[in-house]
Amino acid sequence: MLYFLLYEQLQRYVSPFRVFRYTTFRTAFSSLTALFLCIALGPWLIGRLREFQIGQYIRDEGPKSHQKKAGTPTMGGVLIIISIIIPTLLWADLTYEYVWIAIGSLLAFGWIGFLDDYAKVTHQRNLGLSGKRKLIYQFTVAFAFAAILLIMRAHGKFSTAVNMPFAKQFKPSLTIESLLHNPWTYVIGVAPFCILVGLLVVFVTNAVNLTDGLDGLAIGLMVVSAGALTALAYAGGHAELAQYLDLARNPRTSELTIFCGSMTGASLGFLWYNAHPADIFMGDVGSLGLGGALAVVAVLIKQEVLLLFIGGVFIIEALSVVLQVGSFKLRGKRIFKMAPIHHHFEQIGWTESKIIARFWIAGLVLALFALTTLKLR
Repeated sequence: MLYFLLYEQLQRYVSPFRVFRYTTFRTAFSSLTALFLCIALGPWLIGRLREFQIGQYIRDEGPKSHQKKAGTPTMGGVLIIISIIIPTLLWADLTYEYVWIAIGSLLAFGWIGFLDDYAKVTHQRNLGLSGKRKLIYQFTVAFAFAAILLIMRAHGKFSTAVNMPFAKQFKPSLTIESLLHNPWTYVIGVAPFCILVGLLVVFVTNAVNLTDGLDGLAIGLMVVSAGALTALAYAGGHAELAQYLDLARNPRTSELTIFCGSMTGASLGFLWYNAHPADIFMGDVGSLGLGGALAVVAVLIKQEVLLLFIGGVFIIEALSVVLQVGSFKLRGKRIFKMAPIHHHFEQIGWTESKIIARFWIAGLVLALFALTTLKLR
């Protein structure tokens, strides 16, 4: 909105407004807008949630030290989503469809989380939507997203090729090109893309959700991950940088830098209230919304592989649950004292603040490693 008003309309009359043409300038201001908006609205939302008694319910089988957190206001993800969308609408060029896809994914997965949180509040226990229902909703959104990308591909606005770390020339396509030109084989040709994108988006979404178990853990890692995606989105949309780093340039992704900047600022602002001891929890509306947006942006900027490093701690948390459940069902034995893995470290005596700090460090190291691979290609 501000981009259209101040640059498209007024820069011809007021020359300083030409600065709004620069993505870096608008990204910085979108991040700051999201940060201060989240901090400003935080006390109001916390007060309203307490007024309506929308508090966290702690599962009995969880760590006993967490029982004291019962009643802490939850569903704070609403604040995060608002703090991402408003700055994006203000500072981004809204003629780019990629921006609307990112916003749509944030809202869609956030809505699934909202339904889950609302069910927990109304039932007054830590049981929301069933696992099967949540997965059905998530895969429906993920496949709808894949279908939109295939439509854009047909119009030359998206590529199914993937950037691979350490390999300049190797950019495999997630579609079987030889089958795409025949209407009878088209579905088979696009099936690998739909399946892989669906699995990636749903896995990352739930990985962020599983990580959200300690005060500030997930949102602190989101600051790191969203910040890394901000850099990648900018590089992929910049002609000279993309050529220098040998990335598959797509100028349509440049405005995603503003969305990622807003996500970084909003996450940092929410950390102000979610840091240990937390005044508010993001709930599933926040963790599923952020996880979905994180995965969708990675697909849009063609950095699906690097996402596994950028969100490395999220991936490890999710894998710890998969391994724990698989081991118990197959062998009747547990690998960890408790899963996700951050609870395992609690059980062996690490304090909550120490776990959070060390996981943040691990997340930062992995994100920096992911960014260094752009040059080591």
